[in-house]
Amino acid sequence: MSQFTLALNASTIRPAGLMDKIRIASETGYEAIELWNDELIAYEQAGGTLAEVKRALDDHGLSVPTVIALHGWFDTTGAEHQQAIEEAKRRMAQAAAVGAPYSIASPPRGVADLQLGGRHYRELLELGGEFGVKPAMEFLGFVAGVNQVRHAWEVITVADHPDSTIVLDPFHIFRGGGATDDMRGIPASKIAVFHFNDAPASPPREQQTDADRVYPGDGILDLRQMISILEEVGYHGVISLELFNPNYWKEDPREVARIGLEKMKAAIEG
Repeated sequence: MSQFTLALNASTIRPAGLMDKIRIASETGYEAIELWNDELIAYEQAGGTLAEVKRALDDHGLSVPTVIALHGWFDTTGAEHQQAIEEAKRRMAQAAAVGAPYSIASPPRGVADLQLGGRHYRELLELGGEFGVKPAMEFLGFVAGVNQVRHAWEVITVADHPDSTIVLDPFHIFRGGGATDDMRGIPASKIAVFHFNDAPASPPREQQTDADRVYPGDGILDLRQMISILEEVGYHGVISLELFNPNYWKEDPREVARIGLEKMKAAIEG
């Protein structure tokens, strides 16, 4: 178990407030918590400060592996692209303020120009250097253009930047029609985070959404094989429980976090 750092993605217990999420993650045994830019923005707009958030994280002994997410940067042009870049700067500054080494860079929802996306990803990476934050390339199984490991990897290849990394996620590999073996060949140094979740047997794969994700081990995915691949390449980074299941949101967030950690450990240990 010591090979990985186990984290809670804040989306898993979404109804809880930001400070409650930090406290619950610590008290239920997680070592880290992934935060969301929108939640940090809302906290500041309500009169809070990122210094307060960082202090709470330190007080509870939690690191922040990533902050989520950067949008609109991939395929925009002109004034729209410049606006997206300015917002990305603001969001990377937030990530830096809470001590996160990575900002997750999300793809567009439609058909994507991977060459343009690669050039823009390089631009993001160079900007990230100004904040000490590395944008990590994400693929999403339910979008049209960047829905498999190979698509994200093409973007990374075009970017040709030493700080480029990928976000791996069992649900998105499955939902995009990929295979577990797609993970093979990715160096540990190129994996920013491994999001952890499972997918149910129904509805059909092509109809599943984020809301269908279930606890690790409660679905049909071969999670142990994925963990084995991570172990083979020497990945020692973060495995983070990322769920968006509205049924879990109705439950006690502390219980959801506790059960999730137990199921993470069981799935990792096989």
